[in-house]
Amino acid sequence: MSTEPVPVAVRPEGLRPHLAQAVVDAGGRLVEPAEARMLVWSDATDADGLRALLAHAPQIEVVQLLWAGVEGFADLGLFQDGRTWACGKGVYADPVAEHALAMLLSGLRGLPARGAATSWGPQGGVSLLGGRVTILGGGGIAASLVRLLQPFDPEITVVRRTPQPMEGVRQVVGPSDLATAVEGRDAVVVALALTPDTTGVVDADLLRRMGAGCWLVNVGRGAHVVTDDLVAALRAGTIAGAALDVTEPEPLPDGHPLWTLPSALITPHTANTEEMAVPLVSARVRANVRRLAEGQPLIGLVDPQLGY
Repeated sequence: MSTEPVPVAVRPEGLRPHLAQAVVDAGGRLVEPAEARMLVWSDATDADGLRALLAHAPQIEVVQLLWAGVEGFADLGLFQDGRTWACGKGVYADPVAEHALAMLLSGLRGLPARGAATSWGPQGGVSLLGGRVTILGGGGIAASLVRLLQPFDPEITVVRRTPQPMEGVRQVVGPSDLATAVEGRDAVVVALALTPDTTGVVDADLLRRMGAGCWLVNVGRGAHVVTDDLVAALRAGTIAGAALDVTEPEPLPDGHPLWTLPSALITPHTANTEEMAVPLVSARVRANVRRLAEGQPLIGLVDPQLGY
């Protein structure tokens, strides 16, 4: 059965040309915003620009964002406008989980300090095999990381807003059990959406509960961690170390204490790069253009109440 091509606008123009090609490949028809049924918006930093565009294109039914962290758009109340909103939930889960595993193994094996070493030094390192890992967040990154961890046969706990069984996870608990879920762990991995409830969730108290043998890995958002509390914990040896792909503030300024702490490993928000994202996000756009044409549910829908 043939379907009518979905009229789709891609904005800002020229920012990511592969998105227009993805629309065409899916059978969509590229149009101006005033004619569009669906808008693909590719600027993560310009929520005000998107709001202004939508004000002049009330007929747009669906807005496709390209990233999972959409808090800047939620803060403007855009998700309450009655449209259907989709985001990049799950698009980048595999490369981000891969990065989290690399950082975790590097930390446990003492590679940050060895990378800066100029002499042989003492032996050290902790094996992940049979270790205890807690993941904060139960979305696509967590599911992918759980899968990657299976060869190490760890004991995995997941803390998520709505506890429900997850394959490969020993226990799934709710936020009220967070404190006990991180106690005595070899690693705590943060892979949360940023909301008012999760901002600053990793504070001095939670760091103390993790213990001196624990590595903190953050691939969520920098604001999940209270940076001053983390610096104090690393200096005091409260935890073994921290591997951060995201920081607060971001970019982390030159001269910040985290740059000089040997137990801190920092990457500049590269768990997913633009080059990695091109085929992944193109596939998501193709899928949702086709689904809209066929009247099927879209992938990665934003919950207007939760804001992600």
